[in-house]
Formats: sequence, structure tokens, C-alpha cells
Amino acid sequence: MNEMSPSETADTRSFGVTPSAAKRIAVLLAQDDTNATHMRVAILGGGCSGFQYQFSFDAELNEDDHVYERDGVKVVVDDTSLDLLSGAQLDFKDELIGAYFAVENPNASSSCGCGTSFAV
Repeated sequence: MNEMSPSETADTRSFGVTPSAAKRIAVLLAQDDTNATHMRVAILGGGCSGFQYQFSFDAELNEDDHVYERDGVKVVVDDTSLDLLSGAQLDFKDELIGAYFAVENPNASSSCGCGTSFAV
């Protein structure tokens, strides 16, 4: 059993991926011709509410990446973005208005009408 020293703390930040999101990511990765192995979710400054979500496909992992897996699909969040995404969940919605990835983020105090940007 590994024990942590008093100076080490477990990372309690979490990020979820719904079955719907995992299924859609798997389809998109299968169609991708860039050798991507996972979806990256990041937070960027900007957007109409202060921060915006960025979704991309990637084959590289960085030292500060956190990998979350669901049904064999990997979603990666960098450490800085995870500060704003902790407790959030990535979902894929297929509605009459369109199909899109959505982040259900409990840290967001408000979001824009399009759902791609938010404020904390």
C-alpha cells in the first residue's frame, strides 16, 4: 500500500464524461485522419462571458494533463483548465436545434446563450 507523506495531497478535482459524449467521441476519432487518440477539453480566456470552452482532438499528452476515460474513450484536461472544470461533466446533446458537446459546469456562475462561454 502506498502512503502519502504529509506534504503530498491527493488531487480531489474530478471531471466526468457521459456515455453519450464517449460514444460521439469514439465515432469522431474513428473518422479522424490525424492519428488523434483523445479529445482535449480546455478553458480559454475570452468569449462573451469571460471564459470559453475549447474542444479539440489530440495525439499528445502534456505533463500537466489529467486523463479521464469512459467506455475506452479518453478525454484530457490540462491542470489549469481543471481548476475551472472540477466537478464538471462533458455531455453530447443531439436536439432539434443541433448536435453539440456541452459542459455541465457547477463552477460557472453564468453562461452565454450559446453555452460555449461562461463566468465564474
